[in-house]
Amino acid sequence: MAVMPDIPVPKTPSIAAARREFIDLWGQMANHWGINRTMAQIHALLMVTAEPLTAEQLMEELQISRGNVSMNLRDLINWGIVRRTSTPGDRRDFFTTEADVWAMFQVIMRERKKRELDPLLTRLEECLRLAGKKPESSDSPAERAAHESYVKRVAELRDFFNTFDRLFLRVLDSQPGSLSRAVKIIDKFL
Repeated sequence: MAVMPDIPVPKTPSIAAARREFIDLWGQMANHWGINRTMAQIHALLMVTAEPLTAEQLMEELQISRGNVSMNLRDLINWGIVRRTSTPGDRRDFFTTEADVWAMFQVIMRERKKRELDPLLTRLEECLRLAGKKPESSDSPAERAAHESYVKRVAELRDFFNTFDRLFLRVLDSQPGSLSRAVKIIDKFL
């Protein structure tokens, strides 16, 4: 059995502390992104480590169980931001993350759009469909006003999120590494 090398940790205390702080920050931000803390910490560790890591190295560094590492690596791979690699002469699986920040951001945005924005737009359309076209002439003025107000507000929400959908599509269609082009698209849009 091959001896597992330690994770290359910078020797200077300030870099090691900064690295730990980044991993903690990424984990804390996880709730805002709709993922769990451990998934974010694994991703953060892979981002700030120059070489691909094994599951065992992730377990050791983050002090988490094999099952937790395995489940979260599978999710990160499914998202498309972590990939499995190999090293010649070593039978273990190694894991690495996308090095290009823009490409990684695009993958995450696609996944968030698919999980959050697309279902929201579908549901808003359904809300408008259920409301019907126009109130009956026999309805009271208050009922007609309530219907018109409802349809107007939900349609405005739908239009607002459709605008974000179009923006996401334009940004997501940009080539990886083209952050400056994306900023220009956003500037034109605004």
